[in-house]
Amino acid sequence: VETDGLCGAPRVRILTSTECHGSIIRAARMLGLGSQSITRLPASPDGTLGVETLREALVNSSEPTIVSLQAADLNIGAYDNYKELVPVAHAHNAWVHIDGAFGLWINTSERFQHLVDGIELADSWSTDGHKWLNVPYDCGIAFTRHPEAHRNAMSHKASYLTHGDEERDALDWTPEWSRRARAFPVWAAIKHMGKSGVADMIERCCDFAARLVQGMGALDGCEVLAKPIVNQGLVRFIAPASHPIQNVDAFTDYVVDTINATGEVFFSGTTWRGMRCMRVSVVNWQTTEVDIERALDAIARVVQNEMNK
Repeated sequence: VETDGLCGAPRVRILTSTECHGSIIRAARMLGLGSQSITRLPASPDGTLGVETLREALVNSSEPTIVSLQAADLNIGAYDNYKELVPVAHAHNAWVHIDGAFGLWINTSERFQHLVDGIELADSWSTDGHKWLNVPYDCGIAFTRHPEAHRNAMSHKASYLTHGDEERDALDWTPEWSRRARAFPVWAAIKHMGKSGVADMIERCCDFAARLVQGMGALDGCEVLAKPIVNQGLVRFIAPASHPIQNVDAFTDYVVDTINATGEVFFSGTTWRGMRCMRVSVVNWQTTEVDIERALDAIARVVQNEMNK
């Protein structure tokens, strides 16, 4: 691939679930594999990829295959079953990648690390610092079990450059030859908090998300669609018969906009299984119990006002 490229090579197939993040599709386009190389297998009701579903997709296929699994999907925070899925993929010579944009950090927490049991069996992993580590946006991190393949794709030797194998040179591992020290804020955050500090922050975020969803679920007109597994949850709003907006999707978007207009808290809408929902996500290290109570008060005022129309 390094010398001849992918022109004329066998098609590379990517298997993932219907709950995959859009970055997987974007990556396939940017790499020249194309979005049609992706097969989105139906997720189970709990948001995970089923073992038999993956096995059926891999049987009787000789195409080079990448299986992309999730470490917490964007809407409900579901984690795939790596202990069962990775061996199935490897039995069919597939490369297994873990999309762990925010979910990999859960491994620092003794309370939640069972969610990533078996994740070490994969071939590559990616995560981001800008979410749970709260560092700048472009602090993405990639890991691979096969460093030589990684280095062969990226490295370059030239007579005017000084090369050495004693120290790790970013020139051999990243696309850019000229870049700022993106790793520094990640290192600084981890150095400052330590593993226990990161774990504490994660557990607080998860507890706060659960409190938000629980509090909203007690309100008239609010339906909980997904209780948080970690720090993500989904709710929607159903208008009373007297309200001028009767469509549930439209009413949910309207309530989300009205809550955001209070300036007390911000939520985004999302479409999940064909339904418009309010996405609950707590990821900021500065969030406190006071913030959560203020948010719930603002939400309750808005919902109560709409229920009385």
